[in-house]
Amino acid sequence: MPQESRTPPDAAECLPCASFPSEEERPNPGFYPTHALDRAFKANLARLTAGITPAGLASVYFEWLTHLALSPGKQVALGEKALRKSLRLGQYVNRLARDPCTGPCIEPMPQDRRFADEAWQQWPYNLIHQSFLLTQQWWHNATTEVEGLPPQREQVVNFVTRQLLDRWSPSNNPWLNPEVTSATLASGGKNLVDGWQNFLEDWERAVSGKPPVGSERFRVGENLAVTPGKVVYRNRLMELIQYAPATDKVHAEPVLIVPAWIMKYYVLDLAPGKSLVEYLVAQGHTVFMISWRNPGSEDRDLGMEDYRRLGPMAALDVVTAITGQSRVHGVGYCLGGTLLSIAAAGMARDGDDRLASLTTLATQVDFTEAGELMLFIGESQVSYLENMMWDQGYLDGYQMAGAFQILRSNDLIWSRIVHDYLLGRRQPMNELMAWNADITRMPYRMHSEYLRRLFLDNDLASGRYQVNHRPVAIQNIRAPILAVGTTKDHVAPWQSVYKIHLLTDADEVTFLLTNGGHNAGIVSEPGHPRRRFQMRTQHHGEPYVDPLSWQETTPQQEGSWWPAWHQWLVRHSSGQTQPPPMGSERFPPLEDAPGSYVRQP
Repeated sequence: MPQESRTPPDAAECLPCASFPSEEERPNPGFYPTHALDRAFKANLARLTAGITPAGLASVYFEWLTHLALSPGKQVALGEKALRKSLRLGQYVNRLARDPCTGPCIEPMPQDRRFADEAWQQWPYNLIHQSFLLTQQWWHNATTEVEGLPPQREQVVNFVTRQLLDRWSPSNNPWLNPEVTSATLASGGKNLVDGWQNFLEDWERAVSGKPPVGSERFRVGENLAVTPGKVVYRNRLMELIQYAPATDKVHAEPVLIVPAWIMKYYVLDLAPGKSLVEYLVAQGHTVFMISWRNPGSEDRDLGMEDYRRLGPMAALDVVTAITGQSRVHGVGYCLGGTLLSIAAAGMARDGDDRLASLTTLATQVDFTEAGELMLFIGESQVSYLENMMWDQGYLDGYQMAGAFQILRSNDLIWSRIVHDYLLGRRQPMNELMAWNADITRMPYRMHSEYLRRLFLDNDLASGRYQVNHRPVAIQNIRAPILAVGTTKDHVAPWQSVYKIHLLTDADEVTFLLTNGGHNAGIVSEPGHPRRRFQMRTQHHGEPYVDPLSWQETTPQQEGSWWPAWHQWLVRHSSGQTQPPPMGSERFPPLEDAPGSYVRQP
């Protein structure tokens, strides 16, 4: 490991968090002498089930079936719906017999592109896919509005059932998919041969730990993460990068970006023309970025407090020392935004006013409505994951990526299988896909704390989350806040991000909603086609506006949201000054950006 630089004040290695006792200290009667055997068994089972607990799923389905069995009215309604759908399909067949160009009897959801090809409108494929959609709709009715079933359990049953149905979609069957049969006839089966070769190549790369095909064209420091800069500080958890100025004058307050450590930092410095860092520097901002180290088994006991102390708090000390500025614009992305919000709440409690503003990108601080990701977060599931992490000391990135792929299985799993393996066509790799394949790990203790204290117990929004053994509250943050949400975010749904309005007494809260997903919506450079956003500021004392009303009444603006954010940062800055030096006598440059940690496998 590279040598650590000099440690700034109050940023020494963290002591173990007193609020997270060791296993031996936990007052848990379930820790019996043979508990290690249970943990080892479940840890190995978890690898076979992609980290999803069979016990949790079984209990949810049993509860659903029990409530359904005790609801004769619901059963009658489902029987009636099945009869009506059968009659509807029969009438559709009659219309098809008279007019082969008749319209469908059921339309797929707007985001469902499986049956968009014109070939699906031809006999018999139109009947096949219409029958499937009617069946899918019936199962949706069967798994929702079951009296007595808690909403969260209902969502789990509905989600898992939908995944099972998607697995057996006719689009995934080479004999029932007209695009595949047409390609097979046209090429004499070459598409299936090419697809088999693609599968073997992907399988070999997966078992040997190699990156996906095409990612070798994208290299960190060559065509990814190439904005000029220097690593000016390093500790056991992160490197701090200071980017070189690109203008003669800079805005006085520097920008400190705290990315998520769930993935590598350079999604925000992706490639020339697609780099948020490059854009900010070109607009005259002094930018610092945290690059997290990829933890291993030896880091199993690193907790959330370690990440706070050795991450944003240590970085703030270095930034203010190098620039000579007492105020800093804090920016956090995803999990990094949650961590920065915790740090900001602790600073506000302790009278530390170094944050000139706080910007959060696709960030949640209230986890009561965290979307479909919550379906994987329950006591049974968290305990199951803890067993798997306990065995290896961390949560492997591939195990974590699997859960995110399941959230969008049609887009990320089944469509890829059809395209790459049945049609035999490789989807070209791009910068964002290459970054997404650059997997990281999560320390056992940190991830357990994150899941339990934030997702399960919602401690941060409830005022129970502790920093230095004392509770902190988002309500105490007084710095201006800008929160960015994206319309298609499956990780941090924008309605959940919007909850910041209910949690803070800041003088102003600006909410910005952009189209796109969790990553693509944030990497939304000027000139990116089909981009639009909405933005509105709410001042302290103004009445609360619910998210749907906000969306309906806030004007749409065309283009990237980056320039609007830049103007917001300028309004909360104190003028321009000379660029600061690259590093300082106390924190001299250690090496060129992007540094060493980002290259760690």
